[in-house]
Amino acid sequence: MIRIKRAYDEAAPEDGFRVLVERLWPRGVTKERAALDLWLKDVSPSTELRKWFHSHPDKWDEFRERYWRELADKKEDIDFLKKKAEEGTVTFIYSAREREHNAATELKAYIEQQARGQ
Repeated sequence: MIRIKRAYDEAAPEDGFRVLVERLWPRGVTKERAALDLWLKDVSPSTELRKWFHSHPDKWDEFRERYWRELADKKEDIDFLKKKAEEGTVTFIYSAREREHNAATELKAYIEQQARGQ
């Protein structure tokens, strides 16, 4: 199972394996508070895509398509995350203010689609 949680929310035992899926460390969050098991920068959107989306937040669908194309090149990391989710709960930690439209939600959707074999 994959869950999503903001870096600013308290860590909890039910989070399971906590993975920061951001390229940049969340502002104001200490390593202790983050309580991470892994920081996997490579599954986050590229710097170019992240900056583009910051300038075009109204283009969510295009961001999503571009990000999924980038994820297609991250097979090893995606397979690792799929395997961890099969073993138990994995929580993707993100720092964006937007709770619905962010890279962590799309990473979760992408992995779940891959797991279904689509």
